[in-house]
Amino acid sequence: MKRHTRLAIAWLFALAVLTACTPSAGLAPATTPIPVPQGWKLAWHDEFDSDTIDRASWTFDSGGGGWGNGEAEFYTSRPENARVEHGMLVIEARQERYEGSYYTSARLKTQGLRSFQYGRIEARLKVPAGAGLWPAFWMLGAGFDGTNWPDCGEIDIMEYIGKEPDLIMGTAHGPGYSGALGLSKWNRQKGNIADEFHTYAVDWKPGQITWYYDGAAYFTVTQADVGERKWVFDQPFFIILNLAVGGQLAGMISPQTTFPAQLQVDYVRVFQTAD
Repeated sequence: MKRHTRLAIAWLFALAVLTACTPSAGLAPATTPIPVPQGWKLAWHDEFDSDTIDRASWTFDSGGGGWGNGEAEFYTSRPENARVEHGMLVIEARQERYEGSYYTSARLKTQGLRSFQYGRIEARLKVPAGAGLWPAFWMLGAGFDGTNWPDCGEIDIMEYIGKEPDLIMGTAHGPGYSGALGLSKWNRQKGNIADEFHTYAVDWKPGQITWYYDGAAYFTVTQADVGERKWVFDQPFFIILNLAVGGQLAGMISPQTTFPAQLQVDYVRVFQTAD
């Protein structure tokens, strides 16, 4: 075979490989489809695949003390404490002096922007390890005005306290069953939950809420469980993600806890019934 013929064949082969590996002009690269559970439809989601936090969906709480929880951090909206990085929402607790506090962190919420009534509310998270850390994925009634808790209702989809590394908690709070009297389930696992990503969800319908860890149901609360007290969960709620440091539930901050500490959020998704 002549030399120029061999060169032509090699050039055509390289062109074919390049064409196969390059998206067609004008077409976006394929994205991974979101699996939708049977009988549900995707109502809203945030995959955190842009460069910044979507301010059409998320706003921030700012301040210190944890609004009665005795927390040590000061919540900010700074990128040092909350940002999108490598396709994840990163909420970062830092050990630093700021506004009279010795720690900073962030608390994001969809209040006033996105609220939902019923459905499957799910997130894939990696919690940080360390005693004194208290990450949470939770919801408050959309009518919350800063003064009407627990009457507004609260659904804690996931709480993790670093001093109990194998423990996840799910809780419902309402009038007469709030704080330490909340309807709660301690869900213990093998090993340190902070070692890997896990999915946390509630299946929320009229008169009933069921909690899930990695797709397995572990707790259900029904309207009958509150007895003569008021069931406050048949109304819209908004979503909250935060990483607290210290506080009444988290306890003392261990000198061995490493900072900065990160709560990493792969996605938040809301599914509602298809009919």
